Amino acid sequence: MQKFRPQFRVGLTLLTLTTIALSAPMLCAAQSPAAAYQPKFAGDPARSDSEAAALAYMRVVLRAQRQFNKQYGHFATSLAELVHSGSFTKRMVNPNRGDYVAGFKSKKDSFVLTMTPNQLDAQHRSFYAEDDGKIHAEEDKPADASSPVVK
Repeated sequence: MQKFRPQFRVGLTLLTLTTIALSAPMLCAAQSPAAAYQPKFAGDPARSDSEAAALAYMRVVLRAQRQFNKQYGHFATSLAELVHSGSFTKRMVNPNRGDYVAGFKSKKDSFVLTMTPNQLDAQHRSFYAEDDGKIHAEEDKPADASSPVVK
């Protein structure tokens, strides 16, 4: 049996080295810088996947409000009231949207929707929209009605 032990240890060592060698490219890939953002459609104004998700959420809310207003003659006064308007679902009432938090203030004749990133930077701009349907963005401060419109 003593002759077998050294062979077993060598075999275990080779197995360990092989495992490390095979997993090394995956470890290097995981540590490489993030790949450049790939636009989701022609003219996509987003700068990151997080922004794309935040803008998509805003578009759904804006369409739901437009449909709600058309159907009831006034805007919804809460996100919960928008459920089943357009493609707005019950799950979307939660204001925590990944890297962003949704803000919603509404009266029957107007509303304001904001998307505030957890970390404000060039890849996570803040967004603002009201009942006119235009989405505004700011890179270094909370967006408002005077912020540039997202193209």
